[in-house]
Amino acid sequence: MNKIHAAITAVNGYVPDYVLTNHELETMVDTNDEWITSRTGIKERRILKGEGLATSDLAVPAVEGLLKKRGISAEEIELIIFCTTTPDMPFPATANILADKIGAKNAWGYDLQAACSGFVFGLATGAQFIESGKHTKVLVVGGDKMSAIINYKDRATCIIFGDGCGAVLLEPDTEGYGVIDSVLKSDGSGRAFLHQKAGGSLKPATHETIDANEHFAYQEGQAVFKFAVTNMADVAAEVMERNGLESEDIAWLVPHQANKRIIDATANRTGVSADKVIINIERYGNTTNGTIPLCLWEWESKFKKGDNLILAAFGGGFTWGSVYLKWAY
Repeated sequence: MNKIHAAITAVNGYVPDYVLTNHELETMVDTNDEWITSRTGIKERRILKGEGLATSDLAVPAVEGLLKKRGISAEEIELIIFCTTTPDMPFPATANILADKIGAKNAWGYDLQAACSGFVFGLATGAQFIESGKHTKVLVVGGDKMSAIINYKDRATCIIFGDGCGAVLLEPDTEGYGVIDSVLKSDGSGRAFLHQKAGGSLKPATHETIDANEHFAYQEGQAVFKFAVTNMADVAAEVMERNGLESEDIAWLVPHQANKRIIDATANRTGVSADKVIINIERYGNTTNGTIPLCLWEWESKFKKGDNLILAAFGGGFTWGSVYLKWAY
């Protein structure tokens, strides 16, 4: 009997309509378009505007579009893994809220929090449920409303992040397509450099924490850049080496869209040429868990069955990881 792999059989994404440009940011904080572009590669990002809208509202159109593409109903979904750093609320899980909103009455689900590496972690986790034979339709969603935890007076973070969501469907494959291997890592000592200070059990919300702007993302850019530029590149190279892959074997490198210089370093480390590196950071910025599935969604028409894809990410905490998958359709 052939080994069961978890193949991506459909992908879809959604970004909100509102475009926050570098030029608009110039009116909000001491920065300029040239400075942002040269250091990050970002020109604009999308923002979810409107009262009462949350991360799940980014996911609903992404997932409904995916189900329509695949020609299945929400009731056929068995498991939802929602990778997010900005859940609708501390509990219940945004996965459960999403299931209710789309009518996935037969699915169980949970949220996975690994900062910007969440989608890669979620993909590797969802694959286990397919490979074991436990489930046949697993939905892995990566999405964040980062604008909810960004201080638009903090130049270190407000230029980087945007809102967006992508989703993939995993189903069993016995022809050798799908998730082949993954390398996942974390180092909690990195939390000092990238975190949200208040709002958890360590430092619950008070008037003081709100006045001190401690419910926003905090980042020490140089420290994070130094770790990310090395580790994201190394882990992509490691998963290639483990599977005997050379740069010419890779059809596409799908890197987390954190910073253009980090993406370039990962491409250089793996030897993958620039024309095979998927980049949309200039239009969306860093959507945290949304970046990789949004890349898959936008490039879907260019993928060929059997293409080798290397996914790589780095996130706060620190977390980092890479997935090697063979495109299934």
